[in-house]
Amino acid sequence: MTRGVMRTIAMGLALIVTSLAAPVSAQMFRDGYEFLKAVKDRDGEVATEFLNEPGSTIVNTRDITSGETALHLVTARRDLVWVRFLLQRGANPNIRDKEGVAPIQLAVRLGFVDGVEALLKNGADIDVNDSAGETPLIAAVHRRDVPMVRLLLANGASPGRTDNSGRTARDYAELLKGNRSILDEFIKAEEEREAKGEDKNYGPKI
Repeated sequence: MTRGVMRTIAMGLALIVTSLAAPVSAQMFRDGYEFLKAVKDRDGEVATEFLNEPGSTIVNTRDITSGETALHLVTARRDLVWVRFLLQRGANPNIRDKEGVAPIQLAVRLGFVDGVEALLKNGADIDVNDSAGETPLIAAVHRRDVPMVRLLLANGASPGRTDNSGRTARDYAELLKGNRSILDEFIKAEEEREAKGEDKNYGPKI
């Protein structure tokens, strides 16, 4: 068999594979769009149909424009029922959107305590940082959200993790003039960690 014939056969096979793959890719795109639409519309029946497809990973499909997953969408609307539902169906709590934002960061910025607890329970990274280097704990300090700061510190958030400016959550707490309550949470958490023999900056030692 000559090289010319072999090249022709190879090109033909490539065209066949491409022609077969294109409809599959288009179908996956359509399914992902319809799934995210169902989640936005709170249409549990349609969403469940997609999730029940054998071998489906659609729960972690991302919006082509924003990079958001279904978990981002339901967290943004503070919908605990859907957050728990998607997590139970295998949603990855650590997928970030195109801005580098994970669902737990959205929950913290919204003061969505129940959402943060559900995400942490299902493996969310408590010290995840966005494109600006901001961690959930730093975001909670910026919000002056004492209960959220307390929750994050109690779950091992690092007060020593820096953002892109080089400042830590504790640094920002010290800068809050006239709001000693935030800094008091850090002092209390540090004392408790030291009493337990833990690193006050980076949480429990493993």
